[in-house]
Amino acid sequence: MGNTKNWFALYLKAKQEFKAQEELKILEIQNYLPVIVKVKQWSDRKKKISEPLIRGYIFIYANEKQRLISLERDPVVKCISDHGRPARIPEWQIVNLQNMLNNEADFSVVDGILTGDKVEIKEGPFKGVRGILDKIETGSRLSVSIELLNRSVVVHLPKESVIKTAAV
Repeated sequence: MGNTKNWFALYLKAKQEFKAQEELKILEIQNYLPVIVKVKQWSDRKKKISEPLIRGYIFIYANEKQRLISLERDPVVKCISDHGRPARIPEWQIVNLQNMLNNEADFSVVDGILTGDKVEIKEGPFKGVRGILDKIETGSRLSVSIELLNRSVVVHLPKESVIKTAAV
């Protein structure tokens, strides 16, 4: 592995996402914490709050030395692994997630990986994003699931904006 950088997912202690982000920033380890802004309503006011999209996780783009250093941080529990080895996340999955959040679409996060037809979005702000067709909704809309960390980010799109593909 050496100096080769890859994307990894770190599992964090509860409600430690922003603390982990700050600590990784101080260490100059490139990280990505996907956040969404929600409007919270109290009896006397409304306030915009940034919340982690995928609670309990942060992504790092790191070489092996940086990955090991990040594991020493207090908010970090472990690096997600696959068959006993640190799981490398394909860059296209991170890019898809960033594109979706940049476009502020109507989406939700669903636990578990959803199954169905593999699709690519052919037009609009998500052009080129690949995912899995979750369901057809009323009003000719589709839910397209984009797999990430055993969760799916589900975006709701017009039916005509997706094409079936052989692979994601």
